[in-house]
Amino acid sequence: MINNRLLLIEDDHDIADMLATYFSTHHYVLLHADTGRAGVEMALSQPPALILLDVMLPDIDGFRVCQQIRQLSVRRYVPIIFLTHRHERANKMRGLALAADDYITKPFDVDELRLRVQSAIQRANRTSQHDVRTGLPTWTLVLEEIARRQKANLSFVQVRLALTGFHAYSEIYGFLAADDVLSFTAQVIHEVIAREGSPRDFVGIDDEQFVILTPPAQARRLIDGIIHAFNEGVKPFYSFQDIEHGGLTVNASTAAPEFVPLMQLKAV
Repeated sequence: MINNRLLLIEDDHDIADMLATYFSTHHYVLLHADTGRAGVEMALSQPPALILLDVMLPDIDGFRVCQQIRQLSVRRYVPIIFLTHRHERANKMRGLALAADDYITKPFDVDELRLRVQSAIQRANRTSQHDVRTGLPTWTLVLEEIARRQKANLSFVQVRLALTGFHAYSEIYGFLAADDVLSFTAQVIHEVIAREGSPRDFVGIDDEQFVILTPPAQARRLIDGIIHAFNEGVKPFYSFQDIEHGGLTVNASTAAPEFVPLMQLKAV
């Protein structure tokens, strides 16, 4: 399942309702926050594929929101498109200087906005910045983050989590179902980090292994919480019969069938 969540941080509810309806017809889910602070919290707890960010907000302006999101290691590389008014050229320049990916002026054409959203997401995927199945930064960006932390003398550990039984599951249930499992795993990691982690946590993916960079003091707690949440939540991806049996059988029609237990997430 491709990450199709967009986060709109905009205090105009009429615009939000219109965009939610429009983007839903194009197979996106639009999350909405009407203040800057709520937007930062939502960006952390519900990972979006892209953020649409209004400059003028009732509590803190969009530039400050952009800075705070970019300071969240786990969201440093999410594409951001600024929404500005036509006369605010200085705001456009300031937004781009803050590493926003694009801007569009109000009043905007929704079809143009959709194409800009689509282009920004595709650009991130095409340059191998984000894994299309999970929306997570790929190994290239993980290495950049590791180098950044080493240069800043930040204390961190690298945790790798892998799915046991994943390839057997993919063989029996198909690659689309397997992609849904990867997407679910990323969501579980984000939820546990939002609840128990810190803004310094970073999550990426290396092939089919999940990579977490986190301060040493909280690593054990995060690992245990993530593994427990995944192992508790993975059963709905199986048929009732496979759940009853505690796993599935591959090569069942051959002379050497193999029983593979239900998938588990483990530190490697």
